[in-house]
Amino acid sequence: MTDTSHDRLLIIDFGSQVTQLIARRLRELNVYCEIHPYQKVTGAFLADFAPKAVILSGGPASVIDDGSPRPPASVFELGVPLLGICYGQQVMMHMLGGKVETGHGTAEFGRAFVTPTADHIPLLDGWFTADDDKEQVWMSHGDHVSEIAPGFQVYGTSPNAPFAITADVARNFYAVQFHPEVHHTPNGAKFYENFVKLAGFSGDWTMGAYREEAIRKIRETVGDAKVICGLSGGVDSSVAAVLIHEAIGDQLTCVFVDHGLLRQGEAEEVVAMFRDEYKMPLIHAEEQELFLGQLDGVSDPETKRKIIGKLFIDVFQKHASAVGGAKFLAQGTLYPDVIESVSFSGGPSVTIKSHHNVGGLPEKMGLKLVEPLRELFKDEVRALGMELGLPKSFIGRHPFPGPGLAIRCPGEITRPKLEILRKADAVYIDQIRKHGLYDDIWQAFVAILPVRTVGVMGDGRTYDFACALRAVTSVDGMTADYYPFSHEFLGETATRIINEVEGINRVTYDITSKPPGTIEWE
Repeated sequence: MTDTSHDRLLIIDFGSQVTQLIARRLRELNVYCEIHPYQKVTGAFLADFAPKAVILSGGPASVIDDGSPRPPASVFELGVPLLGICYGQQVMMHMLGGKVETGHGTAEFGRAFVTPTADHIPLLDGWFTADDDKEQVWMSHGDHVSEIAPGFQVYGTSPNAPFAITADVARNFYAVQFHPEVHHTPNGAKFYENFVKLAGFSGDWTMGAYREEAIRKIRETVGDAKVICGLSGGVDSSVAAVLIHEAIGDQLTCVFVDHGLLRQGEAEEVVAMFRDEYKMPLIHAEEQELFLGQLDGVSDPETKRKIIGKLFIDVFQKHASAVGGAKFLAQGTLYPDVIESVSFSGGPSVTIKSHHNVGGLPEKMGLKLVEPLRELFKDEVRALGMELGLPKSFIGRHPFPGPGLAIRCPGEITRPKLEILRKADAVYIDQIRKHGLYDDIWQAFVAILPVRTVGVMGDGRTYDFACALRAVTSVDGMTADYYPFSHEFLGETATRIINEVEGINRVTYDITSKPPGTIEWE
């Protein structure tokens, strides 16, 4: 959706897993931006889009390789501020007359510190804040710039990146080797604030504006057709449903698929909320036997996701005819779902895992998709929910995956294991709420492990399941760290689970960050 009512910033995507974080930083500054893969950005595209500034993203390729990604040469002739990040810096230098090399001990992955040179430019206003005049940044590069292009000067260096910050101020070209968009670059927001300021953006794009534009786009896309919405009861699908209902009213019917993989009491809560509070047409599709039957004996996580994705669509297709021939399926797909399944808008990023509402869709599903949240992160969805008037207590709920407990049950799924998992999860969340920690945590859940362990209860031997507690802090779901519970909390929670949940005799706590792990176990 190209919006012509705002100044627009173009992000050219070369396949970095964190490209969307650039957009998120810009949205925080109320700057309207769009991401487009380099393959689609031609000279004609640039002329039509007419960006006020351009950012070249990072990416996994090597600029030295034949056929590596390039922006069109005309991007350097637009006369607008241009910022290259990591691979974006390297491709700028390569195309403008500099040199990029690989190896030689200059690769950097992780935390680094950039020191300013004697000269200063507005891009760095207020950016070097540390007393020792060094700024922490996040590096992730194998190749490095060995010679800067004519017209560029160096404004910041790091031990392994002598050209960490370079610029040709006369042409408003800027290039950095690090990633200011990630949260491991603590002052990255200030860096982007300076860039959009020197580019002359007024900061007039807000969540209220996004709401209006999304409603307009939904109406244009749908027309007078009927829409069914896959409603899970989580924040994402619920915000999508309320937004679409505001756009097209009774043309929307929500389909709540009760697949037998929900948490304790969740089905009853969701049905009551949308039928009684929001007064939306709702079909409660009780399909527990269908889903659990198809998943019987399946242990591979990707196979589970594919099965669940296909069955979701089968159920939606079945109920589409029941509401008078719906032509569209609405989903609460978010950008982290998209970027981990396929790259945004067809770019070259690497697949991490399939998501049930992205990677599991068959090519010919018979319904067209409406995904109004596809370009948003979770915190942006929550802001949109507030804009739409949803209760704060509801908007603050932890994320819950579409495949439900299937991906919190590594190995084969059985009904007894699911019942054990529901009870353990309920105890864990109750503990978190009792200790006043729920709002401090991004997501918390229990995973039941595919192993049994020996234990002692009373004077008898037990041979029951082990479980893992998981709780993480995050801002956008792209990176996460484990929540630092006290040992007292963990001990108390483990005791409650073992005493109250028959079938578990051992409790562990998962302290893996993302990366290298993912938030969910599968």
